[in-house]
Amino acid sequence: QTEIEITREEDFSRILQLEEEYIQQICEDIVRLQPDVVITEKGISDLAQHYLVKANITAIRRVRKTDNNRIARACGARIASRTDELREEDVGTGAGLFEIKKIGDEYFTFITECKDPKACTIVLRGASKEILAEVERNLQDAMQVCRNVLIDPYLVPGGGASEMAVAHILTEKSKVMTGVDQWPYRAVSHALEVIPRTLIQNCGASTIRVLTSLRVR
Repeated sequence: QTEIEITREEDFSRILQLEEEYIQQICEDIVRLQPDVVITEKGISDLAQHYLVKANITAIRRVRKTDNNRIARACGARIASRTDELREEDVGTGAGLFEIKKIGDEYFTFITECKDPKACTIVLRGASKEILAEVERNLQDAMQVCRNVLIDPYLVPGGGASEMAVAHILTEKSKVMTGVDQWPYRAVSHALEVIPRTLIQNCGASTIRVLTSLRVR
């Protein structure tokens, strides 16, 4: 933040002139590289928009830092804080199509057909904030599952299958033992069967019949 004290009218006019010259210089640095789209985390003045539109450059302002980083990764650009330091290799050339679509009452900017995208955005919609939050949580869980499978490609079946398999192994092992040694195995086996038993009850099936069938398998 800068404070300026002005005592004469000529000083105010000079300050406005310096501001216009500075904005024009910034825009000239950008136009020199001939980009199609300029994305910034800050605002863009009307004068800067005029110079950019005149050069057939689209400008998007007030983009969140996290979104800006994703866009840079998707199109292969480098984020710069000063226009006088811009180079041709800083301009992202990996994006194929830039377009703006209206979904509902909101406008969304899409950068698609990227050559080597290393980031993406998923647009979620819901009837209410609660439903949208639930969809987001489910999507987050699904993405984490995919990530874990790629990193460590092993799957454990659900629905009580794993617990029932371990319980079956412990039961079979307890049959070859005698005396009190077999009871810890039977106790753990019986405890593991609580999960499939609960699932069977919730489904409304016959607990005894289904559990007996699973034990045989």
